[in-house]
Amino acid sequence: METIYEFTLPKGYVDKDGNVHKRGHMRLATAGDEISATRDPRVLSNPSYLTIVILSKVITDMEGLEAITATHIEKLFTADLAFLQDMYQRINDIEPPTFTAVCPDCGKEFEVPLNFTGEG
Repeated sequence: METIYEFTLPKGYVDKDGNVHKRGHMRLATAGDEISATRDPRVLSNPSYLTIVILSKVITDMEGLEAITATHIEKLFTADLAFLQDMYQRINDIEPPTFTAVCPDCGKEFEVPLNFTGEG
């Protein structure tokens, strides 16, 4: 079973010297990652920070950086953050929520994914 996945960011993390870091690795999340992230003081005061903390735990490396911190994740471009959030969901097999719809013409029921981002 594969537990570590390589990625290339669409834009890249720009460090204080102007160097761009695009390639890195993300590992599968553990229950402990998610539990400890929910107890993080930054998440307790701002629940939307949960994504930042979890990604900082599961991204094992990015080219040229010694360690990945929440500060690195905070400084990513929104396109890169969205890319990493999507990757996290895909590799951890997180199914998007769905609802049951009924065709008004034939009455057949079918599942429709909920899309909270408005994309696609």
